[in-house]
Amino acid sequence: MRPGTISRRRFLAAGAATAAACAAPGLGWALPSSALALTVRLDQEIGLVRPEFHGQFAENLGACVYGGLWVGPQSKIPNVDGYRALAMRYLSELGIPVLRWPGGCFADTYNWRDGIGPRAERPKTVNIAWGDVIDDNSFGTDEFIGLCRRIGAQPYLAGNVGTGTPEELRDWMEYCNFPAGSTLAELRAKNGSPAPFRVRYWGVGNESWGCGGNMTPKEYALKYRQFATFLRPMGGVNPYLIASGPNGNDGYWMRGLMDGLQWMRPSGVSMHYYEGGADAPAEFTAAAMDRQLAIFAKVEAAIRQQRAILDGYPRGDRVGLVLDEWGVWDRLSRAQQKRYGMLYQPATMRSGVAAGLGLNMFNRQAHRLRLCAIAQIVNVLQSLLVTDGPDGERCVRTTTYYAFQLFKPHRGNTAVRVTPEQAVPLGLSASASRRGRALVVSLVNPQDREPMRVRLAIAGAAASSASGQALHDADRNAGNTFDHPLRVVPRALPVRLRRGELELDLPPLTVATLHVELS
Repeated sequence: MRPGTISRRRFLAAGAATAAACAAPGLGWALPSSALALTVRLDQEIGLVRPEFHGQFAENLGACVYGGLWVGPQSKIPNVDGYRALAMRYLSELGIPVLRWPGGCFADTYNWRDGIGPRAERPKTVNIAWGDVIDDNSFGTDEFIGLCRRIGAQPYLAGNVGTGTPEELRDWMEYCNFPAGSTLAELRAKNGSPAPFRVRYWGVGNESWGCGGNMTPKEYALKYRQFATFLRPMGGVNPYLIASGPNGNDGYWMRGLMDGLQWMRPSGVSMHYYEGGADAPAEFTAAAMDRQLAIFAKVEAAIRQQRAILDGYPRGDRVGLVLDEWGVWDRLSRAQQKRYGMLYQPATMRSGVAAGLGLNMFNRQAHRLRLCAIAQIVNVLQSLLVTDGPDGERCVRTTTYYAFQLFKPHRGNTAVRVTPEQAVPLGLSASASRRGRALVVSLVNPQDREPMRVRLAIAGAAASSASGQALHDADRNAGNTFDHPLRVVPRALPVRLRRGELELDLPPLTVATLHVELS
């Protein structure tokens, strides 16, 4: 059996064990005597759960790209044309709807021409954004597009506005999207890609209020107008241009940007909002975890308020709100970063709960969002995968990976309202979506010691069958490690069906998804 895989027999046995644990007390907590009552309102539709809500982010940072996704064709690590084989397998199985690259802060110093052509001839450049490491540019545009095609992701390219020029970004778009005949299209063909890449998502700068140039909103709005003027439809692709929006719930930046854009309207505006933590990743106290998880309520409020600002401008309702950097950012260990790469952050059950809170939020705010991307896909911050160093062969799926796996059935469904909606930051988190007679409900118990009994009614229909899966560990600091890669994985969750309604028990620190067939 390959490292990191699980046999069907072992999976079912583990599922049965967890089902028994979830069904009865004995793990330091007692089931509540009363149930929390929720109602799924099938007649109250919210909006489409876009697959892009489950987007990912890869930056030339630490061991995310180099040593994480890309090891090179000559590496001793099992690879396919230079891509880490096990990472490609896991990401393909999950399905990555959209992937953002090359940054992040790195984007605003990156010249795309450094990363094309024969790899041996590419220049070696200094990554001033992240530790002054030398980038040999062996992973460039063609390799990124190759990665996206292998894992089924739409590419999202973050363009250089900080140190670049409108001509540079316009040429990058031509290299990617013009079919044939131009010098840049022929250069792409010479580099091995005769067919155009047809890249739709383009970021016009990144964090222009900070590492992308320390601009005022007025200064950036002028830059955006200059760059966007030349980023026109090409090769049959109408580019989706994403402007650099606020850091968190910054109304001053959003209003200043929209005022400065005058008559122009971007396709989308990005917002970045991290859920910071004061403790080391595997050393969180219950109080520190509560403070971190409570931030998600503020993120949801920011989505509502930033959306309201956009909607207040003429044609502002046509501008998509893009949360293309989010996730928990803990107090990181220098020793671990030295070994595993900059911003390396081990994942725990707390991380999985955080991912569940975020993904539930996106379902509830489906009508206000266009695209989201968690930071970042491998080895950096709240990642899907971790490897045992840039030169290590082992690759482990994190609790965040499995949270995304549990939410995957929502993709492409219509989100519907669940009432009562979350009233307190650390209460039961819920969302639901529907496609025909199939209903998907996701629930998160973020409490450290308190289990929750949930009774779920469905207004407008009755359940004829139901099943559940849950991600759970009683230890907030437990996670999947290189020695124990399958400690925390989704397992069967008992669901009781009574007269068309559902009842279930959620242990503390649980992310659960229910599959319901409607009669």
